[in-house]
Amino acid sequence: MENYKKLLEEAYKKVKQVDSSSERFEVPKVEGHFEGRKTILTNFFQIASHIRRKPEHFQKFMLKELAVSGQKEGDRLVLNMKVPSAKINQKIEQYIKEFVLCKECKKPDTELIKEGRLTFIHCLACGAKHSARGKI
Repeated sequence: MENYKKLLEEAYKKVKQVDSSSERFEVPKVEGHFEGRKTILTNFFQIASHIRRKPEHFQKFMLKELAVSGQKEGDRLVLNMKVPSAKINQKIEQYIKEFVLCKECKKPDTELIKEGRLTFIHCLACGAKHSARGKI
């Protein structure tokens, strides 16, 4: 029995923790400003860490969906065009629906898994696995 408890504790340490709080999943709104013809997003990487996604993946999606070029400069994202914050927030919501929220239980406790050429969304809360758009 002692050995079983020890093995069980080791297993719990290896399992990823799921946030089981019942509070609503809120994504911070984008913060930024215009500099000439450019849009500077100052909290872009904080949003990426809040939704637990790689900033590169999130950035690639945003640039493609907004149809604008841009680059990372330190801890901010610079878009080479004036883009209204309402449009940016709309694309962030679209990203969350497509790549973060589970399609079964609607919880944000998911991770992206790449298997070969396919990308899957694996839910840590209910165990569901759904395919995601592979090419961004």
